[in-house]
Amino acid sequence: MKPQYFDGVKTHPYCSKSCAWNAKGNGSQSTSNGHHNSNSLASGTCDFCHNRPKFPGHAFCSKACAKNASSNTHTGANPNAPGTCRAPGCSKPAHVNKDGTCGDYCSLSHKTLGETLCLMCLLNAKQTSSHFCSKACAGNAEIKGPMILEVPAGHVTFKNVSDQFKTSWRHPGTKCPSVKHVYKIVSPQSSLAAYNTYKDAVEARGQFIPAGRSAGNEKRRWHGTGRECHFGDKGQTQFCGSQTCSLCCIVKTSFELSLFGKKTGWGRFGKGIYTTSTSSKSNDYSRNDCRSSLKAVLLNKVVVGKGCKLTQDNVTLTAPPQGYDSVLAEKGGSLNYDELVVYTNDAIRPSFLVMYEF
Repeated sequence: MKPQYFDGVKTHPYCSKSCAWNAKGNGSQSTSNGHHNSNSLASGTCDFCHNRPKFPGHAFCSKACAKNASSNTHTGANPNAPGTCRAPGCSKPAHVNKDGTCGDYCSLSHKTLGETLCLMCLLNAKQTSSHFCSKACAGNAEIKGPMILEVPAGHVTFKNVSDQFKTSWRHPGTKCPSVKHVYKIVSPQSSLAAYNTYKDAVEARGQFIPAGRSAGNEKRRWHGTGRECHFGDKGQTQFCGSQTCSLCCIVKTSFELSLFGKKTGWGRFGKGIYTTSTSSKSNDYSRNDCRSSLKAVLLNKVVVGKGCKLTQDNVTLTAPPQGYDSVLAEKGGSLNYDELVVYTNDAIRPSFLVMYEF
């Protein structure tokens, strides 16, 4: 059912090592000591944390998860065993609430730890201004990028992103869907470096930090697109091999201005990359070319800089008006909802993948 795997040079007859193995008549087995045969080493999510991709040729994503899986301090391969504290390395019973229901953690301190875990190692608390606990984990993530890391449902980042999705759902007469999964998108170092270089240049021109804004007047904005595969569904963190799967391509290599117009044919404000602060508007552009109960939208970081406010269409634009860095298309005039348009690839990077019911 999945597309054949494309490694950049050739298209393979199977989608994964798992299907190639099964096609040869082999099954998945586990030995009595918990070690896995080669079938379980196929691509997929880590057998312990069930969040991150497996390290090639291994059942786990990292040495930390491999160690925890075999440690006696854990109740088993599932770190979220019912009735047991979900904090890493803790096997104590979870706190029982007054109504008799079982909580997720044994104590307030472990609850705080669980809500602030490093998204890479899932062992230590992340730093305040980062998704990771250390330079080592941040560097490790960037080296392994592009990839996505699933954010645990109780995590502060999950709440932050899902809350933005809910509060920015503005279409009247429609109910905001339930967010099921949030993934942190990890871009390669070279891609992040190009984005940061552009942001620094915009900041140098506009001096937004002294005015109390973020560097380069950076904002988080939504973008809806299509997907041909099940990337983003539960446990599906591997890119498909299709060169026309928009979601996989954007997450892997970010946005590409040269592809403008291939899907919609035009843009109200010319040849640019379009985002919005309205999640329900992005939902209008999110589509599945596969069978799934979930839809996908991207939450992106965008360098706004000095935005030119427009209320009427200008389809001839190929760059922002002189003296500006972007176009801020405001509600009213020809628009029912806002749009933010940038005209260079390095002004935007995908930051989170949000999967929701529809």
